[in-house]
Amino acid sequence: MERYEFFRQFHDISITDYHLLTDCLSTRSFKKGEFITVPGQIQRELYFVKSGVQMSYFDTGDKIYTLAFTYFPFLCAIAESFSFQVPSKYFLVCLTDSELEYITYNDLQTVVNQSQQIERLFRRMTEAMLAGMIDLHIELRAMTIEERYKTFCRKSPHLLQLVPHKYIASYLGIDPTNFSKLFNNVIF
Repeated sequence: MERYEFFRQFHDISITDYHLLTDCLSTRSFKKGEFITVPGQIQRELYFVKSGVQMSYFDTGDKIYTLAFTYFPFLCAIAESFSFQVPSKYFLVCLTDSELEYITYNDLQTVVNQSQQIERLFRRMTEAMLAGMIDLHIELRAMTIEERYKTFCRKSPHLLQLVPHKYIASYLGIDPTNFSKLFNNVIF
C-alpha cells in the first residue's frame, strides 16, 4: 500500500483503479551493473522501483553525463523512449541489485483507456517529473556547487552511501575532486 499512498500524492485514485493498474504488473530482478535500456533500444516497459538504485546517463566517449537516479517508490524508464516508443538515446543501468515491477507500453495504454483516473495520475506524475527537471536546470545554473551539494544531500542523502560519488558529481555538474572536498568538509 506504500505505492498507493505515493500515487495519491499526485492524484487521488480509487483503490479499484489502483488495482486495475497493479494487477497488470510483473516483477523482474536485475543485478548490479545490468542494463535495463541501452541507446538504440526501445523502452517497452515502464518500471516501478521496489528496491535498488538505477541511473540514466549518456556517454560521449570522453565523459559520462548522469541524468537521473531512481529508487523506491519512483518510476524508472527512459521517459521519451517509453512514451513515444522510439529508440533511446541514453543508458539506464542498475547501480545496485534491483527489483522492479513493470507494465508494458501496450498494457498501460489499455489501462489508461479504461480509467480516466489512471490517465490523470500519469499526467500529473509526468508534470511533476517535468517540474523536477526544470528545478534541476535552475539549480545547475543559479546555485553554487556547495548549494547544489547541500540540496542533493537534503533530498537524497541515502544515495551518498549507495552511488559512486563520480556519478553524483556528474549529476550535480561538479568536478569529482571538488565533490570529494564537499563530501569531506560540508555538513548538510
